[in-house]
Amino acid sequence: MKRRIFLTLAAAATGVLFNAPVAQAADPVKIGFLVKQPEEPWFQDEWKFAEIAAKEQGFTLVKIGAPSGEKVMSAIDNLSAQKAQGFVICTPDVKLGPGIVAKAKADGLKMMTVDDRLVDGSGKPIASVPHMGISAYNIGKQVGDGLAAEIKKRGWDMKDVGAIDVTYNQLPTAVDRTTGATDALVAAGFPKANVVEAAQAKTDTENAFNAANIALTKNPQFKHWVAYALNDEGVLGAVRAAEGRGFKADNMVGIGIGGSESAMNEFKKPSPTGFYGTVIISPKRHGEETSTLMYDWIKQGKEPPMLTLTTGMLATRDNVGEVREKMGLASK
Repeated sequence: MKRRIFLTLAAAATGVLFNAPVAQAADPVKIGFLVKQPEEPWFQDEWKFAEIAAKEQGFTLVKIGAPSGEKVMSAIDNLSAQKAQGFVICTPDVKLGPGIVAKAKADGLKMMTVDDRLVDGSGKPIASVPHMGISAYNIGKQVGDGLAAEIKKRGWDMKDVGAIDVTYNQLPTAVDRTTGATDALVAAGFPKANVVEAAQAKTDTENAFNAANIALTKNPQFKHWVAYALNDEGVLGAVRAAEGRGFKADNMVGIGIGGSESAMNEFKKPSPTGFYGTVIISPKRHGEETSTLMYDWIKQGKEPPMLTLTTGMLATRDNVGEVREKMGLASK
């Protein structure tokens, strides 16, 4: 018996076709939304927008925090017991992919992933599971384009400008974001030799400050600086380090990613700082659109796109209110 169950799960994990029946008109639709860090504002917002979809479409949303592989498997069984027809998930570990796929198949549940894409045993994305994620490279390019535009607007000679690339190479998403920024800068004519990598030990402001400080010390030849990183915190660290060397808003341009509270507080300061902008990524599509796609799949048999990658919008002190409104964040 155990061998038969194992073979069934293994077969389900290798080639996935979610053939759970389409809900009949009278069947109430119930959809799970599993997130890996339910206490994080990003996931709270995804849930908020998923609830908006549930209200508009008339289905029941089951919100579940699943910070471990064990809790993920338990949550899927729980959804099955509640007679849910499908779920959206941001897994705590993408390597759980084959197991999650097998469990969903065994329980007869449709599934799609959000934010983090599942991988198979060889580390390749499981292409048979619909996914909505963030295009890290393209968001990085948005940062680089914004920096290049501001350099040109200020009339700086690019040979006199240094770029602090706050790196965190342990995380692929971080590499994609900073690589995108570098590529966009270079494509705009920025000298590649002027890009100074500053490796941070952790993805916070303090570690970015320490890394940027070293970069500034070793490169006193530059009259102006720009900075970019994985997130807002990394750029804020670089900006604070530059301020300590006398580079203020007129000679420093940093663009972060995320639209964090730290970034919003920077914009609220009486005078502009070197933290020029942030590319805001919105949880609206990731919560509301994925839930609606799952609903349509359940009710109409309309399968979601296999891969959807979202980007963000550049917000500065001048337009942050307008950008947040467009991203569905104005009420926050």
